[in-house]
Amino acid sequence: QVRLVESGGGLAQPGGSARLSCAASGSIFRITSMGWYRQTPGSQRELVAVVPTGGNPEYADSVKGRFAVSRDNDNNAVHLQMSSLSSGDTAVYYCYTRAFTWDHDDEYDYWGQGTQVTVSS
Repeated sequence: QVRLVESGGGLAQPGGSARLSCAASGSIFRITSMGWYRQTPGSQRELVAVVPTGGNPEYADSVKGRFAVSRDNDNNAVHLQMSSLSSGDTAVYYCYTRAFTWDHDDEYDYWGQGTQVTVSS
C-alpha cells in the first residue's frame, strides 16, 4: 500500500501565496507520476498539476503561470507552490501518485486525504 501525507494549505489572502507538500510512503517500488488535484463541493475532482517521472509538468489552464509543481524524487515527495491566489482557487487539494508497489504487478493510483485551501480576505 501507499500512504500520502499532505501538509500546508489553510487560509490565504487574495493575491497571496501558499505552498502544499506531500510525501509518499509504503511498499513503493517505482513512482510513475505525482501531482495535485482539487475539488469543490458539487464538482468533480480536477487536475491541478502533475509531473510524470522523467517528464515535464502538466498544468490545468486555470493555474498556468501561477502555480509551480516540483518533485523531490529522493524523498518521494511533491510540492505545489501557489501564487496570485484568487477565490476561484478555494478547494480541497488532493495529493496524487501513480505507482508500482511490491504488492502488485500493475501500477495503481493513490490519493491523499485532502487539505483545504481557502482564499479569502
